[in-house]
Amino acid sequence: MIPRMTPERAQALRQALQLQPHPEGGHFRELFRSPRAVQPADGRSARSALTSIDFLLEAGQFSAWHRVASDEAWHLLEGGPLRLWLVPPDLSALWHVDLAPVDAAGHAPRHVVPAHWWQAAEPLGPLAYVGATVGPGFEFADFCFGRDDADLRAALRQHAGEPHRLL
Repeated sequence: MIPRMTPERAQALRQALQLQPHPEGGHFRELFRSPRAVQPADGRSARSALTSIDFLLEAGQFSAWHRVASDEAWHLLEGGPLRLWLVPPDLSALWHVDLAPVDAAGHAPRHVVPAHWWQAAEPLGPLAYVGATVGPGFEFADFCFGRDDADLRAALRQHAGEPHRLL
């Protein structure tokens, strides 16, 4: 039986998965941090080869604009759709990808955000329970918020409404 996407389901997921508030918004828990280290080619110090979190966003919540210095794969696990807003490092474009079950409209349950791309996420339904896998592994030293980047803020202001509110 598929669970109904309700506030009670979100609460059950937070409890069962031991999710905690995330600095970007929503709730998360790191599930895996590889004991293997890799040396990124971009000059960063050694990182875990791979990290993975569970992440839950409920209606009205969002993952604020941010970027990570590593590739990040998003995987829709339950609920959705989840809208991923994306801006390349040169700030030349803005678009979105909706993670949802595979269908004739071309939806897919996963998307990879390349390193250094700006991203934000929001559920389009009652909740979106996702996994996020980062390689080389996530470190807060490799992370920055969009609200702290004047160039991104200016670029988003050129696009009325939706993406700017996620700062």
